[in-house]
Amino acid sequence: MHEITELLRAWSSGDKQALDRLIPLVDKELKKIARAGMRRERPDHILQTTALVNEALIKLIRDNIDYKNRKHFYVLVAKRMRQVLIDYARKAPPAEFTDIEEQAIREKQRPKEILRLDEALTEFAKEHKRAAEVVECRHFIGLTVKEVAEVLDISSKTVERDWDFALAWLNKYMTRESRES
Repeated sequence: MHEITELLRAWSSGDKQALDRLIPLVDKELKKIARAGMRRERPDHILQTTALVNEALIKLIRDNIDYKNRKHFYVLVAKRMRQVLIDYARKAPPAEFTDIEEQAIREKQRPKEILRLDEALTEFAKEHKRAAEVVECRHFIGLTVKEVAEVLDISSKTVERDWDFALAWLNKYMTRESRES
């Protein structure tokens, strides 16, 4: 793990070879994150796990970020994966709204649902940044409470409180939006 942090710092400092050494070390974890994100997508989604990882990494390479550590890197990868999935959802045909807490979102509604969730989450993050990061980690990449706690360096109880609060806030926001439409 220390090697990953060192390579991230070297990459941030402009060492292009550090990225080549970094990718094999983080590839398995990145694909795990991507698979979790893709499980929430429609089965016929054009994007595959490796393509999602690659597109997220391309976005990160362009950003020229100063990474604090591997946890910071994984959170940023998760955000970029969310952006990639949102971009693909925007290209999908329109669909009807479904409640955020429903587990069985009909396949054709998913692109619209993701766009609504992205809008709501963007609004939520303006005042509740950490809780929004919890949602990104749990919903978009499928991390467990324990994994989110480790990545964000907070307690599991805080993750659970933020998750519950965020779900309530987002559900209220999205339900209000659907009534106004």
